[in-house]
Amino acid sequence: MKELRYAVICVDDDPMILQVLAFQLDKILNNKSILIEFYTNPNDALLDIDTLIDEEIDIIFVLVDYQMPEMTGAELIRKIKSKHKDLNCLMLSGQANSMQVSELEKDNLLEKFIEKPWDEEELRDAIVKLIDIKSIS
Repeated sequence: MKELRYAVICVDDDPMILQVLAFQLDKILNNKSILIEFYTNPNDALLDIDTLIDEEIDIIFVLVDYQMPEMTGAELIRKIKSKHKDLNCLMLSGQANSMQVSELEKDNLLEKFIEKPWDEEELRDAIVKLIDIKSIS
């Protein structure tokens, strides 16, 4: 059994979106050594990101929705980046505030914004680039 060295974090308040992402990410990542974690609560994701990093698990990227009840995706990304500046963040949303997304991009806090409903190939391309940067085989 391979030791888990890498993780991917997905945060969306809609469990159906997370189910679709689980299916697509399984196809895209196709690697048993990558832990894929799904959260409907951004605060839970923040706690687990800290835990994973403490356990020396390399988080390849965090994929967040914009519109969530606890906090916006922009707020979540800013909180993540304030503690873990090198963590790659993607946003997947149909209701994002374009000004906040632009500010995230301007501040180099967001690697990619993908509009819902998303194209699986666009998601694949963004993820493959991040995997290549990490040199994951």
